[in-house]
Amino acid sequence: MVDQLTFAQDNRERIHAVENSFGPSGKALYQPGRVLIGEGRLMKLSRRGTQPKVFFLFNDVLVYGSIILNGRWNKKQKIIPLEDIQLEDLEDSMTMRNQWLIRTPRKSFYVAAASYEEKQAWIEHMEDCRSKLLQSRECRAGSTFAVTWIPDHASAVCMRCTCKFSVTQRRHHCRKCGFVVCRTCSNKRAVIGHIHPTKCLRVCTMCHSSLATTDADTKMSRERGSSTEKIGSDEDEVEGCSEEEEVEEQMEDHDPSRWMDSWSPYVYFKPEHVKPQT
Repeated sequence: MVDQLTFAQDNRERIHAVENSFGPSGKALYQPGRVLIGEGRLMKLSRRGTQPKVFFLFNDVLVYGSIILNGRWNKKQKIIPLEDIQLEDLEDSMTMRNQWLIRTPRKSFYVAAASYEEKQAWIEHMEDCRSKLLQSRECRAGSTFAVTWIPDHASAVCMRCTCKFSVTQRRHHCRKCGFVVCRTCSNKRAVIGHIHPTKCLRVCTMCHSSLATTDADTKMSRERGSSTEKIGSDEDEVEGCSEEEEVEEQMEDHDPSRWMDSWSPYVYFKPEHVKPQT
């Protein structure tokens, strides 16, 4: 009983410490039954390159954010339910070693650990927590996931019309296929249900046509099922979490090299994180 009470108190303090690190802009994380399993820094591939992020693994959610002051202050908190996560192990690439893919309905992205052992630990424990969560709750694993965006530097031309990008011809991303496209080829808007149920997001002309066809077919066969994607008009306002994430990526000015020398093995499954046996 004493061990249980001590664990509960320590766990609550750890979670509150994570909450405080995100400041007033972060959401409350503590709730009964939630356990902080581990934490650490991973490199996350964004549209502008790799960036260091802090990750916190709980028994039911994965939380991550941008690092402002290492170990003390973070921002841009993101919370992902573990049942909505799908992991894919990947081989090393030219730009990222010890990487894997994290898929979610609203956003999919690549992350990399400092070593192969840490990568395997992250994957193993995330899968373990997710498996236990699905077994203990009446919830289903996610089945629809967002595409990963192709990084800006991967293409010097629009991947639809091949026009060259420049200072005036900016890069954009289709939220449906993840291609790097120009403004003209991405002036359409559509609702993509698994990313956001109502807001219209930027899509390329090809995906817009595909979604329009799907939407038309769905209306004709509504009695047999419903679509998770629908089309918005060209005049719809450009909104949604993906637009906000694009602005976030543009505003980040972290230099990954300034963190690498100070990296140390992350805290993962510390003895005091393990719940005492009843």
